[in-house]
Amino acid sequence: MRILIDECLPRKLKFELSEHEVRTVPEMGWASKKNGELLRLMSGKFDVFLTIDSNLKYQQQLGSLGLAFVVLTAHNNKLATLIPLMAQVREILRTVQPGEVVQVTAKSR
Repeated sequence: MRILIDECLPRKLKFELSEHEVRTVPEMGWASKKNGELLRLMSGKFDVFLTIDSNLKYQQQLGSLGLAFVVLTAHNNKLATLIPLMAQVREILRTVQPGEVVQVTAKSR
């Protein structure tokens, strides 16, 4: 599976998905692109977009892009906070379909 990690997430998060082809937005040269432009750029090149931007589903029409979206919800975007969510992300990646937006939420302290 080809996964793109949003620039607002730690780059090292990609190592938690080593069984997939994973790139980050900065690696692709797409840093600072607005969501609409970024979505057009990744369409056809990636299968899943991993982000922490929970507003994405309200800002764009995602169903027509041929991508699945996994949205991480946590109290911050630090690597140590997000790593515990990655087991659930890996499970979701087994079944997620294009057009789906799946939210993964950290447990409260």
